[in-house]
Amino acid sequence: MARHGWGGRPPANEEEARQRIIDATAGLIDRHGVAKTTLSDVAAELGVTRQTVYRHLGSISEIVSVVAARGAEDFVDRMVSHLEGSRSPADAVVEGILFCLRTVPNDPRLNLLLQLGDTATFSRAATSPVMLGYGSAMLRRFPVDWADAGVSDDDLDGLAEMIMRLLISLLDSSTEVPRPEDEVRALLERWLVPALTRS
Repeated sequence: MARHGWGGRPPANEEEARQRIIDATAGLIDRHGVAKTTLSDVAAELGVTRQTVYRHLGSISEIVSVVAARGAEDFVDRMVSHLEGSRSPADAVVEGILFCLRTVPNDPRLNLLLQLGDTATFSRAATSPVMLGYGSAMLRRFPVDWADAGVSDDDLDGLAEMIMRLLISLLDSSTEVPRPEDEVRALLERWLVPALTRS
């Protein structure tokens, strides 16, 4: 590892170098937004060259994707904690969707997913096999008994896709006024809850 740059404290190994680049990028995004964060900015923040940053993590879009993914992991932890005490899988899904609608637009790390291109790009990314796999893994962490609602482990993949598609629509920033939460809750309780309630 080179001894110059890095604010006089060079990283001990590759993992530490990557983590410091990610942390610096996250800090810049929090302060200036993703549109005003460049590879040069990250390099300057760390006191290294652009080539050094590129060697460890690649392009700024790759680094921003890592920042967004780590923000999503923290978000899932917060959501699971929020859902503790849910009465049923249906209740957890409704509260989880409402939690997303409250949290995602105001969270700079999660909002990266919405800022990385236009709505169509976000829609494709959010329903990619990787994101749907992530969504079903998130549902498996919900503190509920899915079998009690007649939802099998295999069914969680389809449920994750439906939730992601619904969230894309509800988070669409092109609408002038976001729908009030009580209206969204009523919509979910009328059409989604019956599908998650054993008759």
